[in-house]
Amino acid sequence: MKRFAAAFLSVLFLAVPAFAGASVAQAEEGARLRVDLAGLSPRVITTSSTTLTITGTVTNTGDRKVTRPQVRLQVGDRATSERGVGDVLSGAVIKDTPLTDFTSVAEVLEPGQSAPLNITVPLTGTRAERFGRPGVYPLLVNVNGTPEFGGPARLGAVSMLMPVLTAPGKQATGRSGAPSMTLLWPLTGNVPHVYASPYGSPLVLADDRMAGEISGDGRLNALVSAAASAVRSNSDLAKSMCFALDPDLLATVDAMSRGYLVHTESGNVDGKGTDAAKAWLSDVRSLVGGRCVVALPFADADLDALTRIRPGDPSLVTRAATGAATIQQLTGVTPQSGVLWPDGTPSASVLPALTDAGVRTVLADAGKLAPAAAGGGVTVQGSTVRVQPTDSLVSAAMTGVPSVPDSVTVPATTERAIASQNGLGALAFRAGLGQPAGQQRPDHLLVAPPRRWDAPAEEFTTYLRQVGAFLDAGLVTATGLSALLAADPAASGVVGDGGQDPAGIDAGVVSTLSTLDVQATGLASAMQVDPTKRVKPDDVVEPVRLAELRGASTAWRGLPADAATTNAQAELAAISGRVTVSQPKQTIALASGNSPLPVYVSNDLPVGINARFTLNNNTGLRPEDAKDWYFPASGGKNYFLPVEALRAGRFSVDVSLSTPTGTPLGSSARFELTSTEYGAITIIATVAAGVALLLLASRRIYRRVKDARAGRDVVD
Repeated sequence: MKRFAAAFLSVLFLAVPAFAGASVAQAEEGARLRVDLAGLSPRVITTSSTTLTITGTVTNTGDRKVTRPQVRLQVGDRATSERGVGDVLSGAVIKDTPLTDFTSVAEVLEPGQSAPLNITVPLTGTRAERFGRPGVYPLLVNVNGTPEFGGPARLGAVSMLMPVLTAPGKQATGRSGAPSMTLLWPLTGNVPHVYASPYGSPLVLADDRMAGEISGDGRLNALVSAAASAVRSNSDLAKSMCFALDPDLLATVDAMSRGYLVHTESGNVDGKGTDAAKAWLSDVRSLVGGRCVVALPFADADLDALTRIRPGDPSLVTRAATGAATIQQLTGVTPQSGVLWPDGTPSASVLPALTDAGVRTVLADAGKLAPAAAGGGVTVQGSTVRVQPTDSLVSAAMTGVPSVPDSVTVPATTERAIASQNGLGALAFRAGLGQPAGQQRPDHLLVAPPRRWDAPAEEFTTYLRQVGAFLDAGLVTATGLSALLAADPAASGVVGDGGQDPAGIDAGVVSTLSTLDVQATGLASAMQVDPTKRVKPDDVVEPVRLAELRGASTAWRGLPADAATTNAQAELAAISGRVTVSQPKQTIALASGNSPLPVYVSNDLPVGINARFTLNNNTGLRPEDAKDWYFPASGGKNYFLPVEALRAGRFSVDVSLSTPTGTPLGSSARFELTSTEYGAITIIATVAAGVALLLLASRRIYRRVKDARAGRDVVD
């Protein structure tokens, strides 16, 4: 999609000069008015459409009052090329004509003030003729006004695509050669919410927002409810849909269903979404039962970032790509074998790990492939991985593309209430609606809505209903994903630029996760299986590995970097913190200069662990050379460290533990000590130093006496 966006934007900049004068005149004051659309009806114009209604609000977002704000609906010529569709998606100035006269919104809008917007257009007479042929038309909600100290100008606008299946009042015509369509329906969280989930302990979430997402009008609940209603009412739509599931999301909700905690600054509290988790999981099982399911990477992790967290080791990529077993366990449905839908096209460095993980097909935008993938997909040269492309134009319409600089126009994609409108228009265009005869159309459309599509519940329902209407009208035909993938790839190609995506995971996040990975590896290597517990060290450390995948989630793009690594840091602390040195409750008196230091160590892990003591702030003590100590699982006792007092009196020392590789365990404990004697080594060293000093002094005296007797000057 990035390559596509760059391509049509470069064309846009060539197109803008034709309207440069209008653009400058309209945009000179900037977007001082924000237009928020609340409704658009109908979403697709057909023979039975009699009116076109748009509702919303206009808000003064500038620092000056605006007088006489007025709104007008404008319509452009039918789109006949991707360039024309791209103009609408990017907010470029297009050639259009008024569909209505300007109507007043308010007399004055002070800064921060809002006023309602309401446009109703009868689709009769000359207005109906503006939509006289089937096709996809640009619509523009244009708001003009006069800002204080300025002149009249366009101060805000929303552009959108309006599909016209049949001109209002005219007879529908038959269609032929319609492409087939498969629709992906992603179910993944906005961001990973897990704070910590240590081995053998309850799930702790960073907040309780997930409870809201999976209940009521929450986004995830709305996605499931809308899809369930759609597949019940339209068998063709049900045939075309394939549900993309995030194993981490399912595992998190499953853990919530058994009771969980929420992390707060004052301590963990009980979560409130247990019943909602049970209900949502039940609804998901009912929805996907017997239907097409594909896996997302665990936590929708950025696969390229995982190769940088652990360079040369593909195990993290493999772990992220093998979530099908989790999906099967929690839903009872086996996902499409060997199919993965990552965010973006994997680079060449990722492909071998995917092959090792059993991935044979990647659903992705083919922008990094050369040649560009056709509807039948591309087998990447040098690998066995097939890339099946999602449709770039439809994805761009639903996800959004960079806006033309200084444009006051925003695309309908940014309007939550009608967020799918441009996606519907792009789908109709790609299906050939209104395109000139002989223009090449794809044989198949793999439609992929935004992975974390955030819209009101009714918008999901509206989108699916309209896609179902396209199927009913014969604009597209339904094809299941398995049937699509059964066909041989249309071509072979090579992966293009495999460098770091500038929009990828923050380099600081990757560095932090890499450091935590090394520490987790050090922990695992220090652990030993306890014969009474029979718990594997890798199982104890597994929560850290999963947290690394969550930290590399594409959901963190554009968000504070610290949030991405919180889970991994908390998981590592939860493990290392279970091996602790206890703080003494009273001062320890060393009975002699060589008395050992008693240290009580607790190991609450279900595995034994090797570790070393470290003494800091120890000017009064000399420890023996570091050695490894073994601490059995689930127990605690006193250990006696051989030390030597370097001085008498009262002093303190900090005692801590770390693995042989240097991973810290627990926190340090301060020991207050008293000693009345020096250690034997110290006494011996002191006596030896005294003897040496005496010998040197005696030698000096002898030489002075000898020189005096010889009558020589004493030479010091």
